[in-house]
Amino acid sequence: MKRSTPYFLFVGVLLVLDQVSKSWVAAKIGLYDTIRVIPGFFNLTHVRNKGAIFGVFNHLRGNTVALLLTVLSIVAFVLILVYFFKTPPEQKLARFTLALVMAGALGNQIDRIFRGTVIDFLEFHFKRFYWPTFNLADSCVSIGAVLLIYIFFVRRTA
Repeated sequence: MKRSTPYFLFVGVLLVLDQVSKSWVAAKIGLYDTIRVIPGFFNLTHVRNKGAIFGVFNHLRGNTVALLLTVLSIVAFVLILVYFFKTPPEQKLARFTLALVMAGALGNQIDRIFRGTVIDFLEFHFKRFYWPTFNLADSCVSIGAVLLIYIFFVRRTA
């Protein structure tokens, strides 16, 4: 357990950064309002997402999607936690990656439970191409997923 402490501190720091950034956006930027940070490339745009990462399922109405996402998120978190503790302490990249995914899953789950929706605000674009608006928790899950793919498929075969 002692070897796990730095990873859980890392999860805690990411959770705090995620929740503080979302609270700041909720307090300072009106819903659907935009602050241009780097014109033509990066904005802070306050949107609410009832769906999954990058707005997947956001168009569906009703509580079924929210309940399904809550249950899936909790199940995924428990599985990641179990896998984390089964991962040998020497596999630091794998444990770091799992900590990233845990932080992201928890960050958005906290929003779903306490806000009923997830606050997204990071908006990158180039000309008319806009990447779906996201948040720090989404970034943690995405980076963690890419690293897991690397660990399982690239690193093992190298």
